[in-house]
Amino acid sequence: MPDFPIRRTIRLIGAPTDVNSSFLRGPALGPAAIRKALASDHANGTAEIGGAYGLYARLNDVGDLPLTEDTAHDDRLIAEAAARAIAAGEMPFFLGGDHAIAFPAAAAVAKACGPLNILHFDAHPDIYEAFEGNPRSHASPFARIMEAGIARRLVQVGIRTLNPHQAAQAERFGVEIVRMLDFAPDTVPVLDGPLYISFDLDGLDPSVAPGVSHHEPGGLTVREVLAVLSRQTAAVAGADIVEFNPTRDINDMTATVAAKLVREIAALAARNAG
Repeated sequence: MPDFPIRRTIRLIGAPTDVNSSFLRGPALGPAAIRKALASDHANGTAEIGGAYGLYARLNDVGDLPLTEDTAHDDRLIAEAAARAIAAGEMPFFLGGDHAIAFPAAAAVAKACGPLNILHFDAHPDIYEAFEGNPRSHASPFARIMEAGIARRLVQVGIRTLNPHQAAQAERFGVEIVRMLDFAPDTVPVLDGPLYISFDLDGLDPSVAPGVSHHEPGGLTVREVLAVLSRQTAAVAGADIVEFNPTRDINDMTATVAAKLVREIAALAARNAG
């Protein structure tokens, strides 16, 4: 049992699209695979974040949005789903899908809550002006977010693919990058709210999360991620977990990690709600 009352319900919203992916398709299959891992009898629902006995966060899974190959249409559905969750007093938590979904999701949360502080876990900064000619690429959501004034502060953790273009973009937008080259959990700032957490699973090392399209060795461990998350004290206004590609997974390793991160981020939101 929780060692203190649950203060908030987390609304899980599936966003099964990979139309803006590069290199490989497959993340559209992610929400179903994460749900299967969440429901598995291999573990219970306890999160480590939440006190001496952990925390069971209350999850309200409303299923998948009927997304299409039309990005503008899908953006509207994602934004509307976030708005409905917030209006109901629930925190919207999107299960992707590729990282392009973060733009409409964060935009809708900011519309309701004001400019966000974003904690972004990833191997890649995802701030290309456009990637392969697509300004809505999964490699560009944070360029769109920063251009639109959605975030007053963007902190990126786990980065290990910073090229000159993205370095220039980061400088342009004032992005704070915590590179893996000199990473330690206590180098990640503790952010004020409203806080939005965007988690690309390729931020993790592929040895623990092989089920992603873009393997990038030298990444975060799960324990390092939990150390960063547990230090955050601000109210969490929204979140996403993206870029799980089940066609690349091995023995459900990545699905299991993704499910744990759902529980931990949900528990953080519940803990920090009051």
